[in-house]
Amino acid sequence: MLILGITFVPVIYYNIKCEHKYNKGHFVPKYYSKFQGGNKMPGLAKLAGKISPSMTIAITAKAKRMVEDGMDIVGFGAGEPDFDTPEYIADAGVRAIREGKTRYTSAYGIDGLRREISKKLKTENGLDYEYDQIILSSGAKHSLSTAFQAICDPGDEVIVPSPYWVSYPEMVTIAGGKPVIVKTLKENGFKITAGQLKDSITSKTKALILNSPANPTGSVYSRKELEEIAAVAVEKDIFVISDEIYEKLVYDGAEHISIASLGKKIKALTILVNGMSKAYAMTGWRLGYAAAEPDVIKAMGSIQGHAISHPSSIAQYAGEAALKGDQSIIDHMVREYDKRRKYALQRLDDIDGLEYLRPEGAFYVYISLERLLGKAYKGKTINSSLVFAELLLENAGVAVIPGAAFGDDTYIRISYATSMEQIEKGLDRIKEFVSQVE
Repeated sequence: MLILGITFVPVIYYNIKCEHKYNKGHFVPKYYSKFQGGNKMPGLAKLAGKISPSMTIAITAKAKRMVEDGMDIVGFGAGEPDFDTPEYIADAGVRAIREGKTRYTSAYGIDGLRREISKKLKTENGLDYEYDQIILSSGAKHSLSTAFQAICDPGDEVIVPSPYWVSYPEMVTIAGGKPVIVKTLKENGFKITAGQLKDSITSKTKALILNSPANPTGSVYSRKELEEIAAVAVEKDIFVISDEIYEKLVYDGAEHISIASLGKKIKALTILVNGMSKAYAMTGWRLGYAAAEPDVIKAMGSIQGHAISHPSSIAQYAGEAALKGDQSIIDHMVREYDKRRKYALQRLDDIDGLEYLRPEGAFYVYISLERLLGKAYKGKTINSSLVFAELLLENAGVAVIPGAAFGDDTYIRISYATSMEQIEKGLDRIKEFVSQVE
């Protein structure tokens, strides 16, 4: 039908219903389509069906919805500082808008911030990277994803120590690679050893993903441990993707050491990833970076240029201000996190049935459920971390992340990046809940 020169075409209407089932430690999407007119909807890509939704995001979102519905929920799920972005950084973002710094930048980011990162890496980490060996991104998560895409050919293996941050295996899969999960041991602080690494390397191994301080465990690799891992990586000629987003958040005298600082050979094989989210309370600004050899950065720039063009120009100028400004704000936040950490651990010591690994970094406690598995809460058997988390949320109003999200179904993770009042309330509820497990 033609009216006023405009052709109107009947619109095919459809609804998509998305459900999730739990399968082998992952939420697996199931898609259904219902059409009113037209033919059957084309299927989704096979790769899309392999990717599991983020359990941490899903649980955090559910908890927020429950709060919005008027329920009293303590959220221990989000890995996000509860501090506001420091005023001088926020002011820089506002100023960037008012000064018209709202146009496209290079795919690699603005030179000013890249130069500041270069200085930071030199003074704080003992690393010499020219500014053009650094690429800015929409968060450290984005840098990691782009790095995997830059180095992985179809079928390439990436070694992922377990427990792992939930997105690592999915990122590798998206890049066409194959995540090879290596289970670490509690007695080693849930850190991969040089021996485990060497035994896991095959002719298809392309890289190791290393996270220190680690999410979800809070473990921090020592210099000796990193030296031994570096020696294997150099011997076997594999990349090390070093996720250092929690570098500022260390306690009990622990020291963050970048593996790239341990020699020219390992530096050449390292893709260092960091960002502004955790140290500067800038999670929503979405600003991260990577530093590596020029050919790696060039490849990441090419991918990023087609994917997102570049990170937000406003966030970039705010990030430049963050690095140039008063760094004592970080010390303040770390001291507060440490107070919360110590209090949380003290309270957990008094809860019979729960055990934990003492965290040296980040803002999480990784808690074992082994003594509770097989027991029941009000007739419901606790046979997995997911069941425990669901029962805890529905009956006690506390949101935690099941260890299944991190590759270990016998643990849960709580975050102490929330107020002391919330920590006290949440642990009171957990203690009461666990006391009813029999």
